[in-house]
Amino acid sequence: MELAKLKVLLGIEDDSKDVILEFVIADVEEIIKNYCHVEEMPDGLVNTGYRMAMDLYRNENIGSETAAVGTVSSISEGDTSTSFQQYVDNNFKDTVLKNYKSSLNRYRKVAWK
Repeated sequence: MELAKLKVLLGIEDDSKDVILEFVIADVEEIIKNYCHVEEMPDGLVNTGYRMAMDLYRNENIGSETAAVGTVSSISEGDTSTSFQQYVDNNFKDTVLKNYKSSLNRYRKVAWK
């Protein structure tokens, strides 16, 4: 997986998030290799890896000192009111493979403990 491609997919134009994105790429590759019981990431899972990396980056608030939480804030000024809501899937960490298992299972090998 390539850092430059992930940045384009996420719409990131500067280099300020490179270390975070490199961590996300390494984490996704590790997850895929561990789940599939392989030493190298299969070529057929590269796009799935990018999708997983995008989801991890967006849902886990990596690089922030505070954990991502779903909050609602409201701003009122005169007769104008604006509300902002940040959606965070609190169960995302537990289900990181859920949406990708069908793709990953095609490359999964049997492993003995």
